[in-house]
Amino acid sequence: MMNHFMVLAVLLPLRTCYTTYSQEESIVFPVTYLNISKDLALQRLLVEWDVGKSAHDAELAMSFEIQVRRTDETVWTVSEFHNTTLDKSGKPLHWIWNSDIPLECMAHSVRIRSKAEASKIWSQWSLWETVLGLDTSNNSGPQIFPNEKIVEEGSDITLCCIGRKGQILKEFFLAPDVHVFSHTDSQVRLLTVKNVSHQGVPHITVYCQESCDEEQCYDHAVFFVGKSPDAPDDFSCQTQDMRTVTCTWSQGGDTYLYGCHSPKYTLYEEFSHKKVPCTVSCSEQCSCSWDTGQQRILNITVTVENPLGKKTATDVFDVTHRIYPAAPSQLWEECTDTKITLYWRHRNKGIELFCQTEVLLPDGKVELHNSSDTHLHYGSQSITLDGLQPYTEYTTRVHCGAAKHFWRWSEWSEARTIRTNEAIPSGKLDIWREITPVQGGRNVTLFWKQAPSFQANGENISYDVTWGKVEDDSKSESITFSSVYNSTRISIDNHSYRISITAKNNVNYSLPSILIIPSTTDTKELKEEQVNGTDDGIFITWEPRHIYDNYIVDWCNFPMLQPCDLQWKRFGPNTSSALINSAAFIPGVRYKFQIYGSVANKASLLEKKTGFLRELPPVLDPVVEKVELTFNAVTLCWDSYPTNESQSGFVRGYHVYVSPLQEDCSLKGSQKHVLPDDSVLCKYTIENPEEKRYTVKHLLSNTKYKLVVKAYTGGGETPIVNFIYIDTPLNSNMLYLLVLLVIVPALVAAICRWKMKWVKECCCPVIPSPNKSKVLSFKEFKIGSEKVLKISDCIPDVLAVDSKAEAEKLHPWSQLSSMTTDYKIDDHNSSRIYLNENEERDFTPTPTPQTHTWFENFAYSSHLAVESDAYQLPETIEASKPELSVMLYQPHLYFDVCKEDVASTPRETAGRKTNLRYVSQTDVHCLGRKL
Repeated sequence: MMNHFMVLAVLLPLRTCYTTYSQEESIVFPVTYLNISKDLALQRLLVEWDVGKSAHDAELAMSFEIQVRRTDETVWTVSEFHNTTLDKSGKPLHWIWNSDIPLECMAHSVRIRSKAEASKIWSQWSLWETVLGLDTSNNSGPQIFPNEKIVEEGSDITLCCIGRKGQILKEFFLAPDVHVFSHTDSQVRLLTVKNVSHQGVPHITVYCQESCDEEQCYDHAVFFVGKSPDAPDDFSCQTQDMRTVTCTWSQGGDTYLYGCHSPKYTLYEEFSHKKVPCTVSCSEQCSCSWDTGQQRILNITVTVENPLGKKTATDVFDVTHRIYPAAPSQLWEECTDTKITLYWRHRNKGIELFCQTEVLLPDGKVELHNSSDTHLHYGSQSITLDGLQPYTEYTTRVHCGAAKHFWRWSEWSEARTIRTNEAIPSGKLDIWREITPVQGGRNVTLFWKQAPSFQANGENISYDVTWGKVEDDSKSESITFSSVYNSTRISIDNHSYRISITAKNNVNYSLPSILIIPSTTDTKELKEEQVNGTDDGIFITWEPRHIYDNYIVDWCNFPMLQPCDLQWKRFGPNTSSALINSAAFIPGVRYKFQIYGSVANKASLLEKKTGFLRELPPVLDPVVEKVELTFNAVTLCWDSYPTNESQSGFVRGYHVYVSPLQEDCSLKGSQKHVLPDDSVLCKYTIENPEEKRYTVKHLLSNTKYKLVVKAYTGGGETPIVNFIYIDTPLNSNMLYLLVLLVIVPALVAAICRWKMKWVKECCCPVIPSPNKSKVLSFKEFKIGSEKVLKISDCIPDVLAVDSKAEAEKLHPWSQLSSMTTDYKIDDHNSSRIYLNENEERDFTPTPTPQTHTWFENFAYSSHLAVESDAYQLPETIEASKPELSVMLYQPHLYFDVCKEDVASTPRETAGRKTNLRYVSQTDVHCLGRKL
């Protein structure tokens, strides 16, 4: 279904005054004339109408409603109010309607009604006035509109395709594919594209095809997307000779339209109302030149136009104020060693110019020198440049401008490079020496370089070296070197020498540089002091001495090579520090610096310094060469570890790391150190780099440990990778203590248990009660309530007397010598009488009275009853076996040792009771059997 549109426009009066008459509100002025036409180029409808002469004569303020439709089915209206007033001229009214779709796509109809502003009554609608589209024509094939194929970027466009009568449109689309709004009909199709963009392609192609397949059933069109041109920028006009004017401008951004659709430029002179006769050329800028003749004041307008629009720019000027001279040409010069006079010519005859010369100096700086036409020389302009360096290249160029009404500088002339003439070398060479003592003299290596103040001032430079004894200058030696050399070695004896080095060019010699080598070389040993490096170099200081007029610091750029590339630098007498830098300095290399003081060309060594640009961790780790172990300590030695210049930093000391294998370390006196894997070590620090022995104490015996020794510098230390492993021995003191505290007591306990009875008898003998003796159990041995054992009944093993004196006291009237039994008396504190049991005894009864010594054993009795016949001679019994002889003891008798006529009193008995002791009663043989 095709959509239909109607537009409503209301025209309002511009003023409210009008002719009044009695029935004004009821007067109606219908449209008496209506005509419409199409402007296909601009896609708009032109509407013309009138309401009659009477309305014009009344000069009424009128309102009009206009409707526009594309079919007779649906009307789409838009109301706009316009104020207008009729006049008496009777001219028709006009209205323009811009269509949003091509007018060729379909028919458009217009009708109008009107009313006076004071009236509320509208007139009747006029009849529809129609302009036909091409949809009613007999086309030879489908057609695409609009015909204008240029589309402005960012705009909206509606395209249509009209098919032939009786044909149905099959396809209507764009390539490249973009988002569109499509309106379809059997014969007419519409595509609306919003915000058209360039999309990086120069055009959009539209395709339309009917349902048939013949060639005439197909059509396509190409639409170019572009932009309207930018207004000309920097538009200005100027002249070089006040006749030919050249205007220039920037052409602006890309319009994306090329060929016949590209921007077109035209210039117009407003005062003369003439188009400027010039041809525009554009590259980086656009320009156009023409001859102005005698005209001096110009008003030039430039217009740029393409199918999407046009822009203009204007410049009004006086030709005499817009002089842009031509660049100077034909440059030449005259020069000396310090001066250049530069000449040039220019084509601007009759115009006074002001010129500027640019001079590029050897150090890259630029100087500008001004000059004017007063410096004319044979029709050319010139300038003199002085204060220049001999034999030095300078690059010059010139540009000029109008001296009166200056507008702008001309273009630069071609650059010209000029070299000044040679001169005597200025300044002195910077020289230095290195002295090496040899047998019978010294080798002196001489170095020279061009100081900042030295200028060779010429080519073919050579160097003359002269040396001789100070006290005899007549015998000097000399040698010449070309410019490629900067050092030489000479041999001298131990006298004082004067050395002179000069530079020579094609003009003459420079001033000599002099060194005095003293008769004896200073060989005193100075301690090297450590210095620190920075990001910019190595900073050194020294103690200033007022006697020296300058100081020299020398060093080797490559200290590990020979030659080492000796360098030196001089400092004034008031300087006591310097930052030494060199492109050859690298981290991890030790550089040595020697500071000399110089006075009267004689240098003396003052101080020595050594340092690194940046310290690195040690190249090698200490190798533990000796390990001494005890049960609780380990001593490590690394005596051969070097701390000299082979290291990549100053060795500040050592770290000893220790840890048991199975646990974190907590050794006394150590610091905790955590490795990247979160394991923990004990760290001991040795701050003296010459101390290469360390003892780790407080270890556990019989334990495995891992250890490592690391040297550290100002750059740190290398990562811990390799360990050494040790096992501490068992503690022998603990073993001895274990033996004493455990094994010995256990052994004693075992022996005591094994010999418990013997030990008990030895250490704690049990004293039996006599009343429990089996011998005393016989009835015949009882006397009253007391049990008595006769000594003759048993053979005692041992009889003991407390003292010999006591024994003698006990038998003053009898002797044992008459007895055949041998007795042995031990002369100790207690007198003991032993019976020799191995000796055969023979006790034969005899009627002869014999004297015997009797012993009382008071352990068996608490008191004694002494009778007159208490003693009787013991009977002798011969055993059945001759080898055993016993002395029978009569148990029914008491025995005592006393005189015949004196009986023992109870007091004496009690006293003897404390002196005698019972020795044996367990192994007593009574009558040949063991009791």
